[in-house]
Amino acid sequence: FLSALVDEEEKLSADEAGSAERAEQLERARQVAAAQLATSEAELARITELRAETLALRTQLDRRIRETSDRKTRLEAQHEATSADLATLKSQIASLPDPEAKKQAVDLADAKLTEAEHVAREAEAATLAARDAEKSLRPVLAQARDVVNALEAEARTIAKLLNVDAADLFAPVVEQVKVERGYETALGAALGDDLDVPTDAAAPVHWSASAPKANDPKLPGGAIPLSGFVRGADALARRLAQIGVVEDAAVGARLADGLAPGQRLVTKGGAVWRWDGYRAAADAPSAAAMRLAQKNRLAELDAEIVSATKAKTDAENAVAAAETATRDAQKGEGDARQAVRDAQAAARTAREDLAAAERATGDLSRRRAVLEETAQRVLADIKEASGILAEAQGALAAEPDPQAHDEQLQQAQTTVAQHRAAAAEARAEHEGMARERTQCQQRLETIARERANWVKRAENAATQIETLTNRRAETAQALEAISGTPEDFDLKRRDLNREIDKAEAARREAADALATAETKSRDADKAANEAVTSLAETREGRARAEERLAALSARREDIESRISEALQCQPHQAFSKTGLATDDELPAIEPTEKRLERLKIDRERLGAVNLRAEEEQSELVTRLEMLTSERDDVINAIAELRTGIAALNKEGRERLLSAFDEVQAHFTKLFTHLFGGGTAELQLIESDDPLDAGLEIIARPPGKKPQTMTLLSGGEQALTAMALIFAVFLTNPAPICVLDEVDAPLDDHNVERFCDLMDEMTRQTETRFVIVTHNPITMARMDRLFGVTMAEQGVSQLVSVDLQRAEALREAS
Repeated sequence: FLSALVDEEEKLSADEAGSAERAEQLERARQVAAAQLATSEAELARITELRAETLALRTQLDRRIRETSDRKTRLEAQHEATSADLATLKSQIASLPDPEAKKQAVDLADAKLTEAEHVAREAEAATLAARDAEKSLRPVLAQARDVVNALEAEARTIAKLLNVDAADLFAPVVEQVKVERGYETALGAALGDDLDVPTDAAAPVHWSASAPKANDPKLPGGAIPLSGFVRGADALARRLAQIGVVEDAAVGARLADGLAPGQRLVTKGGAVWRWDGYRAAADAPSAAAMRLAQKNRLAELDAEIVSATKAKTDAENAVAAAETATRDAQKGEGDARQAVRDAQAAARTAREDLAAAERATGDLSRRRAVLEETAQRVLADIKEASGILAEAQGALAAEPDPQAHDEQLQQAQTTVAQHRAAAAEARAEHEGMARERTQCQQRLETIARERANWVKRAENAATQIETLTNRRAETAQALEAISGTPEDFDLKRRDLNREIDKAEAARREAADALATAETKSRDADKAANEAVTSLAETREGRARAEERLAALSARREDIESRISEALQCQPHQAFSKTGLATDDELPAIEPTEKRLERLKIDRERLGAVNLRAEEEQSELVTRLEMLTSERDDVINAIAELRTGIAALNKEGRERLLSAFDEVQAHFTKLFTHLFGGGTAELQLIESDDPLDAGLEIIARPPGKKPQTMTLLSGGEQALTAMALIFAVFLTNPAPICVLDEVDAPLDDHNVERFCDLMDEMTRQTETRFVIVTHNPITMARMDRLFGVTMAEQGVSQLVSVDLQRAEALREAS
């Protein structure tokens, strides 16, 4: 077996030495074939590109000549038709009248309208000034009324308090006393309950007249007699003369030791020092002191009420005058706005007359302008088409004949086919030689490994033979020694039996060890076999990998060839044609392949070349010209519509502002009527254009600051909403008005105001009001009542009551 391996190895080595030179020759042949193929393919690409450019340019020039010729013919026909239409329009326009007189009438009407608007603005300014004046006076009037009401309420309260004891049989002396303001507490502290004693002699306890005596002791220096601050109490004169008023507690404490019997000192705050040592600190004022202070306050209030009443009367007169001025200003503003409306009507009539006159010539003038512009544009297009046609014809004449490129292209294609076949053949031979050399080298390596294994196994076998030979010699010697000593056989037999037993035990142990060693040997052999198998599989995998590598290399070369053929560039230059930067991430393969397939499908859907493209283009050009003409007509119509819309918006703004002012006037009046004062106004917000503006209500009920409607209470919001609704209603009255539970959120006082407003609306308008309500106050103020009653269970009956007739019958009875 080793000799066979050696023979095979020598044969393979000889073949390997001869194939190296053959591989080099095939590699050089492959490179030469590849270079020739690249040169011929580049020449083919250049000729193909040159021929394609020539054909594309000639086709483009032919198409341009045909299109330009057709376009020039159409333009000339269009110019002739436009010239004929223009001559007809000019003759029609010449026969129409001149609208200059209508323009003068419009200018005169606009001048009158401007003057009327100026007068209306002045009247509006006067009305606003009158309203502002009235608005500024109303807070003064409200304040004056509040002052009078507060003073009268205080006076009534004090008078009521002072008249509590008026029913007593004997009036106390305090009712006769008048004390200067600020000394009430001092008098009450000095006399105390003595002020409740009357001066009537019929009373069991009373004051009798007692004038000061000449021998009465004098008050200490620094004390002022209290009698100098009290009037109307002659019975108290001597008592008051012995009471001194000091500035403060320190002075009273210093002068207290100098008091004579019957004397006392007092401060304005109520501290008391008596001659017998009695001391009283300042405390709350007594009832008598408070009564004296209230009498003094009542006298002051009488004077203040007179002054406040005069101020209120003046404020009422001023407000009345301001209201009169506001009404006069509103009447003047209404007259001015009526004059504006009359002027607007006259201006509209003049504009309508002018528009009628201009419409008679406007359409023809616009058509003439359009035709003139069209004629000029057509002439320019004819001139442009002539230039383009001459240029295209010259360029087409200068282009070479493409047949020369066809011959060169055919020769180049033949050469490329030959070179491509030669290159493929050389590449296949080179790849086959490379695979054979690889397989030969792999087999030589395998033979070397197998020969080494067999040599090693031979060496192991020789060693085993020598060991067995030695054991046989030793056994022969032992046998010779045993045969020479038979006499000792029996003894030794017994010894041997014993040794046999021992050897048997050793044998058994050796057999066990041998079995274990054989098991290990079998495992080692199995592992070796597995390793050999794995090695073989690895070699086969490597061979397959090398085959795949060779196939991938061939595929790579084929792909590079296809890139060069399709993109006309080297493979390393293909990335630049993707439009991606060097650092950009490459797109995903799957979406790109799907997009490529979709584009291929789209390309296939395009089908063959459309031979009717020129005819379709001509039809589209004709349709485009027709659409352009229609577009011009639409543009003119849009301009006219915008003019009309602007006029409508202007008139709408004027009417809206007029209606807004009228509603504003009614709303202000009704708000004041419902709330018994206060002011309110409507404001246009969120836009300077009245047509786009929103509406906001600013209300100021009496005694509150101006605020938006959402900040008012529920009742105030209801009254404000009523004022706005009826203001709109007064602007455009209706013959009948139905009000459903409008008085539900109102209290009794506001219901009375609502009923008063209904009476006022009934007097001012011819409208019949039908009110659905459950409020007894509202029902009591109506002329006729309608209701449903159920006299019997399940039977409803309509009931009607004429309250006016009922009142007349009651008065007659």
